[in-house]
This record gives sequence, C-alpha cells and structure tokens, in this order.
Amino acid sequence: MANTNLFDYSPITERAPIAWPDGKKVAFYVGLNIEHFLIDRPSTSIWPGTADLVPDALNYGWRDYGVRVGVWRTIESLDRHGIKASALLNSDVARHYPQIVEAGRQRDWAWLAHGRTNSILHTGMDPDEEKAFLTDVVDTIEAATGRRPRGWMGPGLTETFETPRLLAELGLDYVLDWTNDDQPYQLNVPGLISVPYSVELNDLGLFGKGTSGPEFVRIVRDQYEQLLADSQDSGRVMALALHPFVTGQPFRAKYVDEALAFLAAQPDVWLTTSDEIATHYTTHSTEVGSELRGRG
Repeated sequence: MANTNLFDYSPITERAPIAWPDGKKVAFYVGLNIEHFLIDRPSTSIWPGTADLVPDALNYGWRDYGVRVGVWRTIESLDRHGIKASALLNSDVARHYPQIVEAGRQRDWAWLAHGRTNSILHTGMDPDEEKAFLTDVVDTIEAATGRRPRGWMGPGLTETFETPRLLAELGLDYVLDWTNDDQPYQLNVPGLISVPYSVELNDLGLFGKGTSGPEFVRIVRDQYEQLLADSQDSGRVMALALHPFVTGQPFRAKYVDEALAFLAAQPDVWLTTSDEIATHYTTHSTEVGSELRGRG
C-alpha cells in the first residue's frame, strides 16, 4: 500500500505558534472559483439526469449563469465588505471572460492557477506532458492578469504525483488541494507549502445538500467561533469557497452578504488572501526556525 511522501504527519498540538499580523487570530480568505466549462463534456451538475447529453442545456446554462450574472453580484458583496478575492482561475477564463479578469485586476485580487477548464480533471498525464500543460496554464494567467500566479488548486482539487514538483519548478509556492489542516504547513517539496482550503465550508457542497440561506450563515459563524476558540495560542486559517453559479443566485446572495458582513466586523479576523497567508507563514516560520536553531 502506497503512502504519500508529499507531507509528514504533524499534529496541530505540537507546532511552533503562528502569529498573524496585528494580533489577529483567524486569517480569513474567500476562494472565488472562476471557471470555464466545455459544452460537450459532463461537468458539475445541478441535475444529473441530463449530464451526459450533448449539449446539456440545463446544466451548462446553470453553470454559465455564474460568469454572466452571479460573479458580478458576488463582486459587489466583496467590495462592500473590503474583501479581496483569492481567484481560483481556469486559464480558459482569460480567453472567454476577459471582463472578469479586468474586474479582478482593478481590485488587486490574488490569482491562483486552477487548471485550464473545470470540465477536465488534472490527471492522466506523463511528466513531460504535464510540465507543458502547467507551463501553458501559468503563462496564460500571467499574461492576462499581469501577475504570475503563486498558488495552485486543481480542477476538482486534482493533482498527479508530479504536480507539486512541477509547480515549484514553475515558481509557484503553495497549493490548496490537500484540505487536511487549519494551518499552513511545509510540504516535502522545496519551496512549496500547503495553505488550507475547504470542501466543507464550500457553497457547492453545502447548498448541494439542501442547506438553506440562514443555515449557511449559521455554519459560517460556527466555523469562525470554533477556529477563534482554537486560535488563542496559535493562529488559524478560515477559507470560504464560493462558486458564482451557486451563491451568485439571487435568493442566496443576501445570505452570502450577511456572512461576509459578520466576518468583516470581527476584531480578531484578518481579512486577507491566500497569497498573503502564504507569504506571512513562509517568512515567519523561517524566522521561528532560525530562532529555535539559535537556541540549540
């Protein structure tokens, strides 16, 4: 049976403490999924009964609502509460929806590589093919946004065993795919860390299971309150994953706004991006390591 060599086991109770800027306890970011889907491939669906049809007007139209309408509603809410998105960007978005990229440029969003399209999972490539693929994705996003992405999240949080190494070679310094912690941690790839993301505090999973708007707000509050309780000796990360075709729907938008308003009002919250979390952790964990070695 194979075990992962990408990271070591590290119980959260046995780590050097993390101190976020200005004494904040919980680093909060919005992972805004901005995705392009192919009309002739089964993808994320609200009703699987038509998912294998070509074209699948029902599900394609549901997804397409996000980039045509939903994302603009979400942007208004983020702006209202002073939150910069951490944009999980399919590189095909740059070609198909340049207005969204421009809106993010104007707001100084963080840009993460999120594959080419969410209709195709990141798997089944040999190393040379994958290197060429990742190079194209990263270079396309850099050309469109004016900033080379530092982070990666695969479509459907997918990787090959070679992905982390290849990403590090391309200059990226963190990944979101391994949702196994409330803190960043070092991976066994030089220069690469894991930053927390969530498949639980995620609109796609929550509303797909029938969560109501008020329940969503309660879940966000509960997540924050528990992380705050946990963070008295060491900072925590809270990621909220949003998909504009889900929470951009009119009847859900006010609850997203309510949840963001709650978090923005908390004195212990650092409203930030995944880029800034990675930078702070990497810089200060290096300083802590040097201090501990100096005491030895």
